[in-house]
Amino acid sequence: MAVVTVSLHHIVIDARDLSAQARFWAQVLNWKILSASEREVVVGADETASVGICFMPATDQKVVKNRLHLDLTPGPDGRDAEVERILALGARRVDIGQSGTESWTVLADPEGNEFCILRPKKTLIA
Repeated sequence: MAVVTVSLHHIVIDARDLSAQARFWAQVLNWKILSASEREVVVGADETASVGICFMPATDQKVVKNRLHLDLTPGPDGRDAEVERILALGARRVDIGQSGTESWTVLADPEGNEFCILRPKKTLIA
C-alpha cells in the first residue's frame, strides 16, 4: 500500500474583492479571517484547522458556471433556515438547470460562485 504524504490544505477561490469574499465566507461557515494581505486572504476555523479557503486576486469577472463548487451541509435548523441565513449575508439563488426536486439548493456568493446547501448529511456518501 502506498503511503499518502499530501493532504488538502486550502481551497483557492479567485476574487475581485478578496476582503469582501473572505468576510462573506467566514460568516457563512462561522470561520475567522486568519491572514490578510493584498495578495491573499485566508479564512478557516482556526490556524490549525485541516482545510481553509484562500482568496487570491483576479481581475476578470466570473462569466460561466463553476467547474468546481462547494457543497455545504446544514446545521440542526435544516436546509431552509441555512438558505435564508446565507441569502441575508449576500448570497443569491441561481438556476443552473435544476428540476426543483433536488435535495439541495443552489446559491451563488456575492461574486457569482455557485455553491449548494444540501439536505442534512452525516457521511460523505449518504
